[in-house]
Amino acid sequence: MLPSAHRMRHGSDFSAAVRKGRRAGRPTLVIHLNRTGSDPASPARVGFVVSKAVGPAVVRNRVKRQLRHITRDRLAALPSGSLVVVRANPAAAGSSTLADDFDNALAAALRASSGGGPERRRGPDRVSPTAGNDRG
Repeated sequence: MLPSAHRMRHGSDFSAAVRKGRRAGRPTLVIHLNRTGSDPASPARVGFVVSKAVGPAVVRNRVKRQLRHITRDRLAALPSGSLVVVRANPAAAGSSTLADDFDNALAAALRASSGGGPERRRGPDRVSPTAGNDRG
């Protein structure tokens, strides 16, 4: 269970994180991170969105518990005052890579929000048509 101070409770906080924050996604989840939350001195607050697309109530509640457990262990990595929304994708149900995907998405969101540039989609490395052309 997340400590009470770290729980996101208001819809306005969810909106601020999703609309104004940086996003990083993986197959099982998407993390929205807004570093400029309402109060920079307050602890980071985290909210979860697990829609019916993930599965029936039993599966959704299991995914929420897993996400809360994963998040609790990583609260120290979150900047104070930040707002974080973790949205589970349907692939989160029964996934064995949820923690790894969480870590990778959080690292990408932190990197993007600190000015490291936008999150880029992973794909096959493309070779520039001019690569290897050493004329000149």
